[in-house]
Amino acid sequence: MSASGEGKAAAAGYAPHPYVGGRTAVLRALAAWRMRWPGAPRVIVLTGNPGSGRSRLVTGFLMLCDRGHRKRLPLDDLDPATVPPDLPEPAVPIPAGRTAAQLLWLISDHFGLSADRDDDIFTELAAREEPVTLVVPDVDRAGPVRAANEPARVVRDVLKPLAATKTVHLLAEVPRELAAELAGALPPGQAQIIDLDAPEWADSKGLARQAETALTPDAGAPELPYTADPSARRALAEALAARADGNRLTVQLAVRSLTVRPEGFDPADASLLPGSVGEVLDLHARRLGADPRTLRLMLAPLAFAEGEGLPVHMWGALASAVAGRDMSRDLADGMLLAAPFIEPVEPSRGSTGDGNGEGLGDRDGNGEGGGNRERDATADEGAAGSGDGSGAVDSRTLLRLLHPGIGEEIRSGLPDVRDAQTKIAMALLEAVPQQDWAQADPYIRDHLAAHTLDAGLLPQLLTDPGLFAHADPVTMRAAVEAVPLEQLGAPARTYLRTAPLLTRSEAPAELRAAFLESAFVEDGLVAYADALHTLGFTLPWRTLWSVPLVGVRAVITGSLPAQGGDGATAGAAGGPGGSGAGPVPAPPAAAPRRPVAAFLVPEGTPGARTVPGPDGDASAAGGRALLVHDLLRPGYVDADPAQVQLPSAQAQEAAPFGLSRGADYLRVWARADEEVVAALVSDTPFTGADLSPEGVLVVATARGVTARQILAAAPAPVPSVPAQRTGTADSASSGGLNGLDGREGDHS
Repeated sequence: MSASGEGKAAAAGYAPHPYVGGRTAVLRALAAWRMRWPGAPRVIVLTGNPGSGRSRLVTGFLMLCDRGHRKRLPLDDLDPATVPPDLPEPAVPIPAGRTAAQLLWLISDHFGLSADRDDDIFTELAAREEPVTLVVPDVDRAGPVRAANEPARVVRDVLKPLAATKTVHLLAEVPRELAAELAGALPPGQAQIIDLDAPEWADSKGLARQAETALTPDAGAPELPYTADPSARRALAEALAARADGNRLTVQLAVRSLTVRPEGFDPADASLLPGSVGEVLDLHARRLGADPRTLRLMLAPLAFAEGEGLPVHMWGALASAVAGRDMSRDLADGMLLAAPFIEPVEPSRGSTGDGNGEGLGDRDGNGEGGGNRERDATADEGAAGSGDGSGAVDSRTLLRLLHPGIGEEIRSGLPDVRDAQTKIAMALLEAVPQQDWAQADPYIRDHLAAHTLDAGLLPQLLTDPGLFAHADPVTMRAAVEAVPLEQLGAPARTYLRTAPLLTRSEAPAELRAAFLESAFVEDGLVAYADALHTLGFTLPWRTLWSVPLVGVRAVITGSLPAQGGDGATAGAAGGPGGSGAGPVPAPPAAAPRRPVAAFLVPEGTPGARTVPGPDGDASAAGGRALLVHDLLRPGYVDADPAQVQLPSAQAQEAAPFGLSRGADYLRVWARADEEVVAALVSDTPFTGADLSPEGVLVVATARGVTARQILAAAPAPVPSVPAQRTGTADSASSGGLNGLDGREGDHS
């Protein structure tokens, strides 16, 4: 199976693949892999230069594997060795725009695995009786942030373990710099690298046929002597293919250039035939009487664009920023100049994709850029949606370059890439009205972190709690994780710790702000928590305090006598330290009792008092003790737990809120109308929860205990709560200890 297959197929009179237009040798190799033909490798790594046609080839091959497309293809006219039998369709998880973790759990969900950890996915696949077939295209487009180098992570964390799993038959399309790493991890004979630019796999005749087809008037080419006359058209197509040295993108762009402006082109002048993408840019600009550098500066913002593309209204300002001069006139007069290299795109929904990861997706599009760029919400790494969390369709028009290879060419031609990104980042920051992230364009709030990462400025940006709340947590998390941990400040570390919860819950912006507010208090960053209450969010709670206490099994809320008792003193020495969100007004002086919370902790916890058994015998407590903490402000209370009085049934019935608890969530609802006013999910299991009549929610997890004053008076958005991939179920009630455990759980 080598390039000689092209000549044999032509001699036998077989028709070329109608979408691929050639590549018979590669299609034969892929068909043999699909059939598991004796001697065929179990893993194929498809690679090549940018623009070599990898994506188009994979799309064409998947058409032969998809029953719906097979019905529309002239299979009887094709080389039989290129057509696999009618087998069940392979799984096709799309990496474009996804993290390695998202891709891995997408595969797990497709095969219905019960894995809880990453390694379990490979173990379960290895244990299957029947082999599985996976086609992973567009690895070069993996990740929500270009500068985070997610393709390398996909190869290391997903593809290499898959390739090492003997029940997996894998076809992966990867950049050349990663191909040897993937294939080299396997024993000889199990993997094969197909480099589309290598002589044994090249297909210059197929490329010439593609160019000839594109030059026909039926395909949109203008009526000219060298397009209307078949022999002249064929000669030009062969010359273009030969000059391009097999690069499909170069030929595609050259034809688009002629289609946009044929004037000034002489097919007999070999100097007008481009040999690379860069030469297409320069020759096109000169034919239109423009400076090639102007064209590259016009396209520079699109070369750095993140996500699905750049909003049209931002193009001019960012081009001017990169150029260091006003580019508005160049853009207004230069639409024909830029037209061959750009395409408009309508934004997809801001929330999640289809989630199945199978079939062709939208890969039957332009062939060079296929792949669904929406992100699936996959368990722990689900997509969190647009910045406002609405999931609504974005009506703006976006622009992007026709192919990533154009962006690589433009970026490589800039004298200082980091300087260009710095200018873009500064221009984006200046475009935020009054530095109010709620008013910022969605592109800015979701992708500014990616631009500043590439500029080396991201750590300086990671001090704004408003940006943390408004930015898409999937892209923000990917950018922050790409920064060495030692370069991150305390707020960024808190965000990084909280990001898995933000992505898993798919929380909208206000709920993200609420989760972050609590996380800042937990980490002692009270000023950042307070700032979130000043940014226009209607938060469901204010976090009053948090203590990093390990081993809490249950919590209750109650009260102590305001004076006397057993020396009730706030902030008594001996208790574990904690964080609070500033002073809270004390109860009125005439209040007969002092609200407190009590924690059931292991005996020996500093400051805790052993709980006596039912007959008053301390030895019957079973190694359990209680800590008493002020309910409304930071500080432990040195008091006898026996004096903690639980709220009366009348007080509970008169309370404005009720509490419901599930395995992975807590919900506070208004008794008046039974509407949910606050919803809480946690990245660690809940070990205790109680809601006081004053509306203070005290929650214990493996990390510690946190108190939140419920503020919301309107229905709150309820986050989706996918099953947690790791961790244990919530601790069961311990059977009641002086009334402590009996008040856990559902208070409805």
